[in-house]
Amino acid sequence: MPRYSREFKETIVQKMMPPNAQSIAQIHRDTGVSEPTLYNWRNQYKNKGKAVPADPSNPENRSAQDKLSVVIETASLNEQALSEYCRKKGLYAEQIMRWKELALAGYE
Repeated sequence: MPRYSREFKETIVQKMMPPNAQSIAQIHRDTGVSEPTLYNWRNQYKNKGKAVPADPSNPENRSAQDKLSVVIETASLNEQALSEYCRKKGLYAEQIMRWKELALAGYE
């Protein structure tokens, strides 16, 4: 069984991210890494609290856990940094603000 470096894994997981998110099947074809391994890496990053897309074509389909992770990751960002984050992740600041409002509504 091949061993992959942490840097390689991170590079591959980044390919799953917006704005140019590739499917796991495509990454498998390009790299030869098995699909179960790719799903496992994606889940590992998700379990570490890093937001990874479930469906890059529709961010609203993300799990509540993913949305909360995004809210937490962006909580301390200024407007410029938030805009850059959104461009990288294929999101809109308005989505993140709505997710934050929904998260806070649960505490009322």
